[in-house]
This record gives sequence, C-alpha cells and structure tokens, in this order.
Amino acid sequence: MKNKKTAFYVLITYIVMQLSGAVLLQPLYTFYKGQHPTWTHDKLALHTQGWYMFFSMLLALIVSILFIARDKQFFDNFKEKMPLPQAILWGIIGFVMVLAGQMIGGMIESLLGISGSSENTTSLLGITDVVPIAILAIALFGPILEELVFRRVIFGSLYQGTSFWVAALISSLFFALMHFDFVHILLYAITGFVMAFLYTKTGRIITPMIAHILLNTFVTFTQ
Repeated sequence: MKNKKTAFYVLITYIVMQLSGAVLLQPLYTFYKGQHPTWTHDKLALHTQGWYMFFSMLLALIVSILFIARDKQFFDNFKEKMPLPQAILWGIIGFVMVLAGQMIGGMIESLLGISGSSENTTSLLGITDVVPIAILAIALFGPILEELVFRRVIFGSLYQGTSFWVAALISSLFFALMHFDFVHILLYAITGFVMAFLYTKTGRIITPMIAHILLNTFVTFTQ
C-alpha cells in the first residue's frame, strides 16, 4: 500500500508541475518584462519559459525524491535486478537502440508524408539559446523525472497486472502525449517502448534513465 501511495504522489507531483505553467508563466513574464523593458516579446517569452522549466523540473524532481526516500521498497517491483555495471552498460546500449528506433520511425513518417523536425524539440532548443541553464532541465532533470513517472510509476504499476505489451503501449502513449507533439507521436512511442524494454531487461530504473539522459543530451548538443 505504501508503495502505491508513493507512486501516486510522484505522479501527482508531475501533473502539478505540468499544469503550474498556466498559473505561473504570465506573472513570471510580467516580472521579467519589468526587469528588462527593452527586450522583445519573443525574448521575454523564451527567457520566462527557460527559467520556469528549470525551476519547476528541479523542484518536482526534489519533491519526488523526498517522497521516494520514505519508501524503501519503491524500486523493488522487479525481484531480479541485473548487476549495476551491466545495467549501466545496457543504458548506453539502450541509447543506441533509441536512435536506431527513431531512424526507423522517421522513415515510416516519411512514407506517411510526415516531414519536418519535432516542434517540441525546436521549441526547447530555442529556449536554451536564451537560457543556457535550461539544458540541465532538458538533459538531466527531465529524463530522470520522466523515467520515474512513465516507466516506474505508470509502466511499473500496469506491468504488475497486465502483459509487457499492454503496459508498454499505455505508458508509451502517455509519454508521447505529454510532449504535446502529436505529429511525431510515433517517435515518442518508439522511445517509450525501448525504455520500457530496458527497465524490464535490467530491473533497474537507472538503465532507461541513462539512455534517456544520453538521448536528450545528444539531441541538444547536435541540433
């Protein structure tokens, strides 16, 4: 029961973080506008989004960790765990698997007439140009928090009562939808499936975390 409560608290923390922008972004924008009256609207908007993203993800991650620290069995949903060095290696392998999966997904999108880069990725990269510290949110805080939510909480909870494919499908769709990039939902779904496989393969959440961190870091610094 305590394990389920912790999972619920982590999920609620993530949802509150996602929704808080509707309340906090406008006042934060007004504050920065007063501090920098000569800045353009676009620069102010990116500046606001960058700092909001940094602090909201950091705070949500800290709160989630505090909840998890009270539950010693939170990561025990898999009885068998791969040795840590091997799990870390699988995280690196998983990063390559995600890249390969996204290449295949990109080819499928092309066949379906879907072109262009991800609007979500383009938006995030624009933010990092104005607020470089936001890279920490994209490449570190975000991946860790998302793996806790989508893999440990959603996939991990569903996997206990369903099959891998059902749990992976549902958690991957939620993962895709929460990025608000519906045109490229296939790419996010593929990523979610690979992360679920890595978690199941090793029994350690650190494995998909490593793959996710490497993926976001790679995308950020190459694009």
